[in-house]
Amino acid sequence: MYTDILYPTDGSGGAEAALDNCRNLAETYGATVHVLYVAERSGPHGLASDTEVMGQGGMVGDPEGSGEGMIGDRTKSDETQAAVEKYGQEIVTEAAARFDDAETETAVREGTAFEGILDYAEAHDIDMVVMGTHGRTGLDRYLLGSVTEKVVRLSDVPVLTVREGEAP
Repeated sequence: MYTDILYPTDGSGGAEAALDNCRNLAETYGATVHVLYVAERSGPHGLASDTEVMGQGGMVGDPEGSGEGMIGDRTKSDETQAAVEKYGQEIVTEAAARFDDAETETAVREGTAFEGILDYAEAHDIDMVVMGTHGRTGLDRYLLGSVTEKVVRLSDVPVLTVREGEAP
C-alpha cells in the first residue's frame, strides 16, 4: 500500500513526534522513508535579495557599492545559506539513522517549506507524508500560517499529522 513515505523534518519537537509513527508505518509496509529538510532561503540582511533590483549591492545611493546596506552582501548570504544547508544535512542524516532497518533516502532542498515538501512528494512518487505539527492554535496559527496545514490542504497523497507530545 505504501512503498514510499516522506518524512519532512526541521529537527523540531513536532517533527520528532512524527518520527516514531513514520518508523512504525515503514516497518509495517516495508516502505522506503524519504527524510527531507527544506532550507528556506531568505533575502540577505534586508528588503531585497537580488542585486539586479537596485543595480548594485548596498543601500540606495551607496556610491562605493560596498554591499553593507539594506540589500546586503551576497557573499554573506551564501555563507549563511551554506550553514543552513549543512545544518539540514545533519538533521536528515541523524533522523535517517533512527529508522532502524527501514531503507532511507535523505535530501536537503532549498525553497519555501510547504512547496518543497509538495514538490518532492510529486517528483518521487510519494505515497504518504508523515509530519509533525507545532501545536499552535487560534490566532497564532492563523497569523503565522502552518507548513503542515498547507501540506494537508494541497497534497495529492494522504498526510498523517502528529502533534508534538503524542505517542505513536
